[in-house]
Amino acid sequence: MNRCKTVCLALLTLSFMLLSTGEAYADHSPSPVSTVDVLIDVGHGGIDGGTSHGDLLEKHLNLIVGKMLYDRLRQLGVCVALNRSHDYAPSDDNDWLRSRSRHLRDLAQRKLLVDVLKPKLTVSLHTNWAKKSSARGPGVLYQFNQPSFIAAHLFTNRLNALYRTSSVPYVGDTFYLLNRSRTPAIIVEMGYISNPSDRKMLSEAAGQNKITEALASAVLDYLFFFHVE
Repeated sequence: MNRCKTVCLALLTLSFMLLSTGEAYADHSPSPVSTVDVLIDVGHGGIDGGTSHGDLLEKHLNLIVGKMLYDRLRQLGVCVALNRSHDYAPSDDNDWLRSRSRHLRDLAQRKLLVDVLKPKLTVSLHTNWAKKSSARGPGVLYQFNQPSFIAAHLFTNRLNALYRTSSVPYVGDTFYLLNRSRTPAIIVEMGYISNPSDRKMLSEAAGQNKITEALASAVLDYLFFFHVE
């Protein structure tokens, strides 16, 4: 644990030193990975609240579960990094990409951290929304490569068991983080904020604990599958 914590802190320090160097080229093939097992990418933040239901904002739900997952994985001995631990937009740190689009600067900043840390898996946490309140359950998107495909199915299995659903993961071919990350990455939609039962699961402590345990179990499944020590 101490070694893992030291390595993660060192890599995070290095990442912030390199954030002003510009965006690195990325193709669609996974590259060699570092000693960081998992990077938790907490979706949205700051000015970007994500989706919502009344006063309930996606960015807050993502952050709560993200921090809980970070703590749980550390307890389990996983070398884990978290891209934000409070409510701010990663675009605020991006002063190197010449774009007027705050959204693009946000995505590029997230991807740059992935490039620097080179985790064995990036898990981007989000909350879903639909016009029909009947839509419910988890959704997992993956890159077009084997490790991401396997991760998506492992996460889907754990979350389906929790929600008692039968969702199927799918390729997120239009998503910036999945298209440009050089290491395995998935996007996890933890449930629908627009559905009453999902919203209860996402917003209450008992439900958040259950989601965290499902996600942590999926991480262990993935690391075990690839025999990561």
